[in-house]
Amino acid sequence: MKILFIGGTGIISTAISRELIRRGEDLYILNRGNRNDVLGTKGVKYITCDIYNEGEVSELIKDLEFDVVADFIAFHKDALERDYRLFNGKTKQFIFISSASAYQKPLSDYRITEGTPLSNPYWEYSRNKIACEEYLMDKYRNNGFPITIVRPSHTYDNRSIPLGVHGKKGSWQVAKRMLEGKKVIIHGDGTSLWTMTSNKDFAKGFIGLLGNLHAIGESVHITTDETLTWNQIYSAIAKSLNVELKPYYVSSMLLHKLGPEYDFMGSLIGDKANSVVFDNSKIKRLVPGFTADIRFDTGINECIKEILNNPDLQVEDPEFDSWCDSVISKLEVL
Repeated sequence: MKILFIGGTGIISTAISRELIRRGEDLYILNRGNRNDVLGTKGVKYITCDIYNEGEVSELIKDLEFDVVADFIAFHKDALERDYRLFNGKTKQFIFISSASAYQKPLSDYRITEGTPLSNPYWEYSRNKIACEEYLMDKYRNNGFPITIVRPSHTYDNRSIPLGVHGKKGSWQVAKRMLEGKKVIIHGDGTSLWTMTSNKDFAKGFIGLLGNLHAIGESVHITTDETLTWNQIYSAIAKSLNVELKPYYVSSMLLHKLGPEYDFMGSLIGDKANSVVFDNSKIKRLVPGFTADIRFDTGINECIKEILNNPDLQVEDPEFDSWCDSVISKLEVL
């Protein structure tokens, strides 16, 4: 297949790109070239430009047609309007990467299927993704634009530890607090349910959708079937770091009030504070044989080993560290 990825080097897309290169697919990557070293030069063709420069992109792809185009970096409807102008008539399938955070908050049923309503009044990011989906579905219904919508949930790689509460510079500072024997903040009481999916597992399901005629006009989420509490997630991280977990529980709403600069209204109340259990029947029907088989304790061991061996991934965040200390000290005197 002839495949074009817009982006192609993020948490989700890197694993997919690497597997397609390994399989010898005809892969094109369109981006600004800032992270293409993670894929190398063998088995991939780069189109180096800014996707928001529509005129330049149009010129660069004028003689190209694709079996699949996937946009991993579209967050607003205007980006999809641009993609429609660029790729309508030039691809047999257009895949949009949406988000499982778009599902109804609060949920009317903890089990999430693709039929769960889309509604998130707490997070603008999710509302923008919903608007993107609605635009594409209109183009499919009225113009025959061959879309597939994919909704990832919390998907992780080996570059960052997946957590619920962290600062603006990523999650390493929380791991550092664990290593230093300090308390770490966990939202709520740590008993709500969550799903952590390895990007390698996600890639298997996603690749099965490429060129899949049964996926045209469909929306589908791709996650593991493993469900964890946040206490289990943080405990697995501490175990991988070989330290004792010292949790400090704070309600999500209070975290939002104490740290408005961290957008906990969106990332917690609009997402991670809600229990989620995904029904993956649809992806398994569309991609026979698909299963996510990397258990979180196994995946997080690999992730933390990579980070501990790579100082470049250990990005400190002293501002967030001080904020955590301040929150904990204030609440402990109450």
